[in-house]
Amino acid sequence: MSQKTSVSSGQTTAKPLAAGRHGERISTLISSKRAKVDRQIGLELFRDMTLGRRFEDKCAEMYYRGKMFGFVHLYNGQEAVSTGVIGAMKRQHDWFCSTYRDHVHALSAGVPAREVMSELFGKETGCSKGRGGSMHLFSQEHHLLGGFAFIGEGIPIALGAAFTSRYKRDALGDASSNSVTAAFFGDGTCNNGQFFECLNMAQLWQLPILFVVENNKWAIGMAHERATSEPEIWQKAAAFGMAGEEVDGMDVLAVRAATQRAIKRARAGEGPTLLECLTYRFRGHSLADPDELRAEEEKQFWAKRDPLKALEKDLTSESLVSAEELRAIEKEIDAEVNDCVEFALAAAEPNPNELTRYIWAED
Repeated sequence: MSQKTSVSSGQTTAKPLAAGRHGERISTLISSKRAKVDRQIGLELFRDMTLGRRFEDKCAEMYYRGKMFGFVHLYNGQEAVSTGVIGAMKRQHDWFCSTYRDHVHALSAGVPAREVMSELFGKETGCSKGRGGSMHLFSQEHHLLGGFAFIGEGIPIALGAAFTSRYKRDALGDASSNSVTAAFFGDGTCNNGQFFECLNMAQLWQLPILFVVENNKWAIGMAHERATSEPEIWQKAAAFGMAGEEVDGMDVLAVRAATQRAIKRARAGEGPTLLECLTYRFRGHSLADPDELRAEEEKQFWAKRDPLKALEKDLTSESLVSAEELRAIEKEIDAEVNDCVEFALAAAEPNPNELTRYIWAED
């Protein structure tokens, strides 16, 4: 059964009127169910989120300098969701399925930054061999099932992975088959048929899958509350008898805790979870978006909830790390990001004679 499990960091914010209903929802989350982390985990979370932020900033720089082409959708502001969910799962054991906003999901899943950046430059050294580009990152090694350009089309793929996990255990007798799949998608997807059909099948067969809604309020230029009769997406789980939770998607410790609860249920054979993460993208829909529709007051409201700053406050207030250590990590990440750009620029272009390679299975 769905139940409202609201989690937040207890931060004080300005009145949410400028941010509308979305801001009001996140401001009224009242529970304190957040993950407890030690120094090592805290540093890992900060490093992962910082890599995501600095990587995306560098992508914007390369795009505006005319070095990167095509559609590029950045993740700035939503890092707590990727790090909170994937960081609570098992790399190269669990499975992940993304959207067109997939760079940071790939990094959190362990795909090397060099391979991700190379793919954005269309190089042979990219994780999709330069064939996929920004919206179609894939890595079998890292259990990244792909980024998908059309909304909703990745959800059935993720469902198939979850079914495979259950089938290997129940039908083939593989007791070690307990992998869980996380399917990421946005609020704009949640009125599509794939969403409802997959929720129904997942609950019917009690599949080990976590449906992660990254509700950043805006589906390109359409505000979420204007496009759906029930803006609280997590409540749609109730129609299927599924567990549903609402969480502060700007708080990595809240997201991590909710994910841990969902994974525990999934590995125990108790079925799927619909997790709605209330978040906000700091940039436009894509780098080609002038971002003229969103009010400046709204942007300022969400900037005050920057997930990186919130995590730093958590870690330093608990004396787990010092601000100086975090600044040193940022410098290391900047060097890593600069390195991956240099690597990608120097990498070879795909061979035109291999245009049809990787379309069909060759082994």
